[in-house]
Amino acid sequence: MRLIRDFEERLHVENRTGEIAGFTHLYAGQEAIAVGVCENLDDRDYIISTHRGHGHCLAKGCDPKGMMHEIYGRADGLCKGRGGSMHIADLDKGMLGANGIVGAGQPIAVGAAVACKLRKDGSVSVSFGGDGATNQGTVFEAMNMAVVLKLPKVFIIENNGYSEHTGASYGIGSDVVRRTEGFGIPVFQADGFDFFSVHEAARQAIEHARSGKGPSAVYAVATRYFGHFEGDPQNYRAKGEVERFRAEKDCLMGFRNKVLEAALLDAAELDRIDAEIAGLIDASVQSARAAAPPPASAVYDDVYISY
Repeated sequence: MRLIRDFEERLHVENRTGEIAGFTHLYAGQEAIAVGVCENLDDRDYIISTHRGHGHCLAKGCDPKGMMHEIYGRADGLCKGRGGSMHIADLDKGMLGANGIVGAGQPIAVGAAVACKLRKDGSVSVSFGGDGATNQGTVFEAMNMAVVLKLPKVFIIENNGYSEHTGASYGIGSDVVRRTEGFGIPVFQADGFDFFSVHEAARQAIEHARSGKGPSAVYAVATRYFGHFEGDPQNYRAKGEVERFRAEKDCLMGFRNKVLEAALLDAAELDRIDAEIAGLIDASVQSARAAAPPPASAVYDDVYISY
């Protein structure tokens, strides 16, 4: 969670330099969801992300330096500098990609779930999507197909409250949980600000899918600390809203308090992790700045694949 937070907050700063091309959507504030889910997965499992995908990538084990180089459009980025912020993928980690189209990842993840079922290796396919995605027809179709085919598919629904710029209470005409259950999918609810709550809900959902019982879902409510995209003035948010969430509900603060109280970790260990991550992020940015972009001669590479 610290890795995701520092990665995103540093991008918030670096984006203003003009060195990063394209839109950037930051995940800070929602770290407990990505990490709580992915700590229940292994290398055989697949995930597919959204336009707000950095946190999911890092939680699934993608290399932060390779990701930073990709966001900077460098030739040695995870996708050779061609994907950028919204299209990072790392198939070796089971990360099928971030996706700039809202709700487009769910049917792709259904396809991956078909592969999981055919291989009979106990693997699962997980899609992440926000409250806005729950209004997309592609998501409804994916849910229905996952039930019909009884696939090992887990739908993660991250309600951060605003879709893009519209409050969920205004933009969603029904209850998301009951709507999902209407397809025949059990929904495990979690506090999206609490790693342990998400981890337990995800454990139950993933075990359900892994054991051959068909698709499941996790519903978690959290908030994002930055705008829908970098440069979003966020005029739809109440004054002081983000500051209140940071002070009262922050997932990193809550995690620290719980593990210290339970004597699972000590303060020195947590401080060491924070310092280590800060150094890693700084080194990744400096390395990305110095790295070379793809050569013009590579513009036609990887456009088509011959089978």
